[in-house]
Amino acid sequence: MKASWSQDTYINTYLFAAQAHCRQLVPGTDLPYIVHVNFVVMEVIAALAVENEHDGNLAVQCALLHDVIEDTDITYAQVEAKFGQTVADGVLSLSKDKKLQLGDSLDRIRKQPHEVWMVKLADRITNLQPPPHYWTKDKMIQYRAEALLIHDALRDASPLLAARLMGKIEAFMEFIEGCQEMDGQQR
Repeated sequence: MKASWSQDTYINTYLFAAQAHCRQLVPGTDLPYIVHVNFVVMEVIAALAVENEHDGNLAVQCALLHDVIEDTDITYAQVEAKFGQTVADGVLSLSKDKKLQLGDSLDRIRKQPHEVWMVKLADRITNLQPPPHYWTKDKMIQYRAEALLIHDALRDASPLLAARLMGKIEAFMEFIEGCQEMDGQQR
């Protein structure tokens, strides 16, 4: 089966993302931030391998670039100039706007092609790892609840990613149940 995305497009976009995130680390670790980006792209590529109705280049590019507007000095205009309006619009919709509630952000994503929805599903799959040691039980419960909202809003984009996200949501309960808060303070 022929891939729905181009290796040349991947490499070109990857280099742009790697340069944009070059001095960043995954929060709470000494890992380069591009590791997180790679995990998100890996989830998207796994879905594209079995769900071939998607525009793979759009999905891969948005996955690689999903945090460049939010977390770097890269602007919408720069992404648009290099990758086109469709990719730039997808990346912008995936960028957190601190003025918006999650529901508003999901509405913004839902106005984009399903490939952009896939990136949000993949991002939350990737982020549902063991939480940072400083998260409280309430923070973990809130994060899991947000993941359920994301799943419910975007699951139609990719059955594979929706199932993976639900599995991660269920597994995240172990962290919540194992959280021991002492005297109401952070662990």
